[in-house]
Amino acid sequence: MDRIETRPLDAPPAVRGLNLFTRDRDLIRRLVRRSPDLLPRFGDRLAEFGAWVGDTVEAQADYTSRHAPPRLETHDGQGRSTSRVVLNAEYRACHAEAYCRGIIGLAFGSEVGGPGRAPHLLSFVMGGVLSQADVSLHCPVTLTGAVAWVLDRLAPDAVRADWLPQLARMDGQALTGGTWATELHGGTDVGATTTVAEPDGSAWRLTGLKWFTSNAGAGVALATARPRGAPDGARGLGCYLVPSALPDGTPNRLHVRRLKDKIGTRGLATGETVLDGAWALEVAPPPHGLKAMLEALEYSRVHNAFGAAGMHRRALLESLAWTSHRTVGGTLLRTTPMMRDALLDLAATQEAAAALAFEAAEAFEAPGEDPAVEGWRRGVVALAKYWTAEQATVAAARAVEIVGGNGYTEEWPTARLYRDALVTAVWEGPANVQALEFLRATIGKLPGDRAFLDRVSGILDAAPAALAGIAAQLRPTLDSCRAGFAHLRARPEDGPRLARKLLQPAAKLLAAALMLEEAVADLAAGDRRKALMADRFARRLDPVAGLDLAEDPLHAVFDDAIGYGVCPA
Repeated sequence: MDRIETRPLDAPPAVRGLNLFTRDRDLIRRLVRRSPDLLPRFGDRLAEFGAWVGDTVEAQADYTSRHAPPRLETHDGQGRSTSRVVLNAEYRACHAEAYCRGIIGLAFGSEVGGPGRAPHLLSFVMGGVLSQADVSLHCPVTLTGAVAWVLDRLAPDAVRADWLPQLARMDGQALTGGTWATELHGGTDVGATTTVAEPDGSAWRLTGLKWFTSNAGAGVALATARPRGAPDGARGLGCYLVPSALPDGTPNRLHVRRLKDKIGTRGLATGETVLDGAWALEVAPPPHGLKAMLEALEYSRVHNAFGAAGMHRRALLESLAWTSHRTVGGTLLRTTPMMRDALLDLAATQEAAAALAFEAAEAFEAPGEDPAVEGWRRGVVALAKYWTAEQATVAAARAVEIVGGNGYTEEWPTARLYRDALVTAVWEGPANVQALEFLRATIGKLPGDRAFLDRVSGILDAAPAALAGIAAQLRPTLDSCRAGFAHLRARPEDGPRLARKLLQPAAKLLAAALMLEEAVADLAAGDRRKALMADRFARRLDPVAGLDLAEDPLHAVFDDAIGYGVCPA
């Protein structure tokens, strides 16, 4: 890639057609700082990916959502049962193209003559770019990656050798994946799974109903099931690989009985899948089956965080496109103080969300099984999954409000963005689930609380004098979180009552600290833009702050700040 431009970006009247990677200077600068080898190896590929997403994928997403969503073909012309999920040609082409471009395969070293395995961070970054146009594509890509992740780490050698290459291939013929844990009784209580597994030679037969199977019709899926005779609860679960077709090419004994009629992600086929003695291979036997599925869910949660941050960014782009070309009473909207505040708030929270997602990705790939590493990984992934999703839904609603009546119509992308953003909050566990996961990572057997406090304290203590004011704004929240952890260590029975109350301030504190850390690096290079944005975000953490009547310094450098230019120190 070329050198990063320092002049502020303009805002064209429409987002479609933009390169959704190269225009994201905040992301590019973060990659330069925290993963310096990634851009030299994959920068050109990311730029090509961003151009494709901003044009071809965006056009497909609009067409699919409005005119050609998936449908279920239950019978053929002769009355025979088919249970075939029918996707339009544009969606199928974009879905296949995403794998050709390496969104999964590069992380598993599948490119012929390629540079070896890329970090999974590359897949997460590509997922975030993809979600700016179509989360209905990002979801099945995520599920495919989750299956590949589990097979690579946990599957028996023979299963891994036979099936991982089919998921990671980059020739247009990749199998796509699914993760089937949710049943009719709900998605959170996986330990109550009723699907039964019975041995069939070296394989298994699964019988049951999986209630939420996104990417319905996928080539292969991970499913939880309980072997006959296994104990009740989570320890009795195994994890199995269920292909849609048997090795001889004949259909497996499963069918989609109906597709869900959803609020959003209308381009994504989500169904109810009946397993009627479906042939399957064991990936992890009891009592390790739930752990294997949780590995898949953890991978998906990181993708969810990047996807949410990506949708948040799209909300910002749509808001900028509208306000930069709309005049009211002869005044350009983006020049009015209230609109500038709204745009700056969108930008600051998006940068905080993206930084938090990035932190989760790095923790997710951290090597080792040390309890401190695991506690930090699980804790920060839970924080990122929760908070980025919450902010994405707020940002999408704000974009509709900023655009106004047009933004409320399906002819405008903000309507689809708003509907689609809602999925990030419920996918792979809503806020209460993440709060309980954060609790397990921080005050149970894992010392995630210490890792959290050390990470934030380290950033605050390292702040130079010029940024000491931001650090001081964050310390009361840090002290509050420290007191909360100490209380829960002493009285863990209060966990269910306090988990959600701790989750939000911890997430916002970590996001603010990461913004501060970035500001330190940029200020050292002579740019105070991130410091100004970090200060704006940090001021939102004070729940008792009064009305701020002072002039906002960001308004004086608004074009540079909102256009990701440089604000000289």
